[in-house]
Amino acid sequence: MTIRLRTLLGDHPGTSALKNGSIRSDLVAFDFAQYSPTNKGFKPMVREAAFDVSEMAIVTYLMAKSFGKPMVLLPDVVLARFQHGHALYNAKAGTLGPRDLEGKRVGIRSLTTTTGAWLRGILANDYGVDLDSIDWVTFEEAHVAEFADTTKRASAGKQIVQMLIDGELDAVLGEKSDHPDLKPLFADVAAEEKNWFEKHGVVPINHMVVVSRRLSEEHPDAVREVHRLLADSATASPEARRFSRDEMQRSLQMIIDYSAQQKLIPHPYAVEELFDDVTRALW
Repeated sequence: MTIRLRTLLGDHPGTSALKNGSIRSDLVAFDFAQYSPTNKGFKPMVREAAFDVSEMAIVTYLMAKSFGKPMVLLPDVVLARFQHGHALYNAKAGTLGPRDLEGKRVGIRSLTTTTGAWLRGILANDYGVDLDSIDWVTFEEAHVAEFADTTKRASAGKQIVQMLIDGELDAVLGEKSDHPDLKPLFADVAAEEKNWFEKHGVVPINHMVVVSRRLSEEHPDAVREVHRLLADSATASPEARRFSRDEMQRSLQMIIDYSAQQKLIPHPYAVEELFDDVTRALW
């Protein structure tokens, strides 16, 4: 009997073969939910267990785990990228570098975004920036309802990039823009990313895949099949980046440490704790 799975997966190079049906299974079938952008579906997954299989921002997963949400990580990365290019400032007010953010007004969509956590970790650990000195301005609540966000919320209707253009913010994290006044906070993004990778040996993971705890407990064969299909789909794409176990370990440990430093989670986890007995064996 085929098990039908409520599924949230975005359109990525590594998921296209699975989503277009060119890779399929007799054991499981996917009913794909439509959210645009995909991250709009993370909140219902965390708060309502809306899906059996779901793409998930790794920081959201870490926070969800800290509050006992019934989901389990699969060792499948669907989105990973260097983060340095996703930080902007308004050059009309003068040149701004990473160390200049102390005491400034910095906007971010939500304090708990994975890109934001990576960038804050880079700022704090590679540039010595005092994150507590920054006047953070946010626009959305956390996906995890139980998290207490004490940042200043932008007024209703305000848009993050427009506030930067208008001089209401000094910089923003997690955004890109072609506006002529906006410049990258890291002046030579390509060089920064190259140097950072040479220093840390880490490709930052943004999104992985989770399954419901119930699915893992009641249908472990289905979970193993979901992983196989995701792996085959990633292999089918020349554009999808495949992570070795060591690469995934390093990236996950770093974002765990950053998240704990930033008090997004109460304490660091060992990477092995992110999986259960079924999914840990797949790694």
